[in-house]
Amino acid sequence: MDPYPVVEISGLKKTFGEIIAVNNLNLTVYKGEMFGLVGPDGAGKTTTFRILCSIIMPTSGKVKILEMDLISDARKIVREIGYLSQHFSLYGDLTVDENIEYFARINDVNDYKKLREELLEFTRLTPFRKRLAEHLSGGMKQKLALACTLIHRPKILFLDEPTTGVDPVSRRDFWKILSNIIKEDITIIMSTPYLDEAERCSRVALMDRGNAIIIDTPQNIKTRIKGKVVEIVCDDVKKCAEILKNNPMVTDVQIFGDRLNVVAGITEEGVLSIKNYLQQNGIVITDIRFVTPSIENVFIQLLSDKSEMGRGDI
Repeated sequence: MDPYPVVEISGLKKTFGEIIAVNNLNLTVYKGEMFGLVGPDGAGKTTTFRILCSIIMPTSGKVKILEMDLISDARKIVREIGYLSQHFSLYGDLTVDENIEYFARINDVNDYKKLREELLEFTRLTPFRKRLAEHLSGGMKQKLALACTLIHRPKILFLDEPTTGVDPVSRRDFWKILSNIIKEDITIIMSTPYLDEAERCSRVALMDRGNAIIIDTPQNIKTRIKGKVVEIVCDDVKKCAEILKNNPMVTDVQIFGDRLNVVAGITEEGVLSIKNYLQQNGIVITDIRFVTPSIENVFIQLLSDKSEMGRGDI
């Protein structure tokens, strides 16, 4: 059985004056996917979401959601989707229970009490149901916002950077909840600036300045890396990075805490050569080894390649 497309985007473009926020976006999302729009601020993720949720109009292009036209069937579409924005508006002077009830009623869901119990249990908010929303932690507010978004049983859930500003423990819990939502046959389309979160998606679109520079599974994206990734643990990562940037074998250096990820076109002998090179420059190495490329490694390399092409065109 062929996968069922729930979102079909063709030639989508959005401009604000001379600024191109979304540039000729083409992608299809299938039922049951957890699809990620991944990229830094200004990549066009939020603008894309606001278009798909009928909050703003596109400049050009075509969009179909659940086989309905985004423009002519906007009211029907809104009833079938849920949208959790970066600044979801909870009512601080209402309790957890009252917030969920409010969003149930504005979505014409009258028989909501059973589902509310399930969502409170699902998000682990049952012990806090009588607490005012303004007195919840950041992570708990996000869980409540998600419960409010799910109360009308949407078929597609749009989550715009749902874990930004959330502490690591709450972020982990939120991802557990999302994994369970997928099992309920709800399609999730999320945006995130965190490239490590892309690893959790079935497919991702890596975005930069309104363009989708690659759309594929995380596994396939990581095979696009040119060269190999070497992890180096040493006594002075900043000095080590500066030294490696002058090495002709090295194409990229990234610092991650107390270690570096180095992208280079090298073999086992090349690793020994780099180790000797660093030691000759006074770097004390604790560990050096090949590691599996991350999406971040590939994304940075793609941006670098794109920049080089741009300079060549000028």
